[in-house]
Amino acid sequence: MTDHSLPPQPSTPAEAQRVLVLQGGGALGSYQAGAYQALCHFHFDPEWVAGISIGAVNAAIIAGNEPDKRVARLKEFWELVSAPVPWKPLLNGDHGRSAFNEASAALIATFGVPGFFTPRIPPAPLWPPGSLEAQSYYDTAPLKRTLERLVDFDRINDLKCRLSVGAVSVTTGNFKYFDNVEFARQGKRIGPEHIMASGALPPGFPPVVIDGEHYWDGGIASNTPLDYVLDAETSRDLLIFQVDLFSARGLLPGTLLEAAEREKDIRYSSRTRMNTDKNRQIHNTRRAVLDLISKLPDHLKDDPSVKLLREAAKENTVTVVHLIYKSKNYESSSKDYDFSHVAMVEHWSSGVRDVHLSMRHKDWLDRPQSGETMVTYDLIGDGTQTLHDKQE
Repeated sequence: MTDHSLPPQPSTPAEAQRVLVLQGGGALGSYQAGAYQALCHFHFDPEWVAGISIGAVNAAIIAGNEPDKRVARLKEFWELVSAPVPWKPLLNGDHGRSAFNEASAALIATFGVPGFFTPRIPPAPLWPPGSLEAQSYYDTAPLKRTLERLVDFDRINDLKCRLSVGAVSVTTGNFKYFDNVEFARQGKRIGPEHIMASGALPPGFPPVVIDGEHYWDGGIASNTPLDYVLDAETSRDLLIFQVDLFSARGLLPGTLLEAAEREKDIRYSSRTRMNTDKNRQIHNTRRAVLDLISKLPDHLKDDPSVKLLREAAKENTVTVVHLIYKSKNYESSSKDYDFSHVAMVEHWSSGVRDVHLSMRHKDWLDRPQSGETMVTYDLIGDGTQTLHDKQE
């Protein structure tokens, strides 16, 4: 006899597949590394890591190492790429620190970042038009060597941990995800070039050529892989911890520097609430379809169209736990390319602190979802959490 009963109640988040989602944000990525270190303290061991741009680099280091080596490898990467600045902040207060940050960012833009990128010599205008060298200010060959040293790509391709990184086609503008699970089905392998493609932000970095196609930084089209995760997994329950580096919310700017920073925050913020509201609507529709099917007379329940709808309406439980970096008063639009060691340590420490403060309330981790099939929590740096039901 065909079982026409509704699916069982969603499992608790603690039993769900754990996913770590990492937004792009350049030098701010050390905040994600600090947050991951703190999450390890609370035994959040992701089975799937998805990232864009610098989030793809962090994701590759996490997925490409054994759990007990991940934090050490992240520290090695961020110590390597955080450029030593030959001076420390000389003035107290926000204005002094802001001047220091701007000078540090200018120095890094001039000389590059060790293990990451170097100024192109000769510069781009002197290269033949159409060449990759003519399309960017910097050479990212050092990043390839760094990834090859810090990431075990055999581990990634052995599917020890799922890895998904996003890039955008230069010629079509279409978004593309490089996913080790999907690649395995196609007989392909993830390599350093896929991680570099996800972070190839023009005109600073050149496009990366993969299978004859040129790719740029995925953040151009979408700065978070959340949508991909929600679309790719619709059967297993998901507990998603998302670490964003730009906030959609902010104060009204009062200066040119503040206006530039606010514009960048809005442009690269992930719009998580919009994505989760859209998917909540999809979940509610699925439940309505299943409820309607349960009310059909028996002679219609085996109709091919009903079977198709029943299969399409299967739903999983999704919990999104959202942590967003909050900029300091002295940071400006250069914050995502200020790779100074001072800034790196601050961002890492902020990630650790924010997770520890937020974890004072772990309801999202260990309680059922009260009949909901999709909920989103914002973890706030003051140790509180907010359950969102409305779009921001």
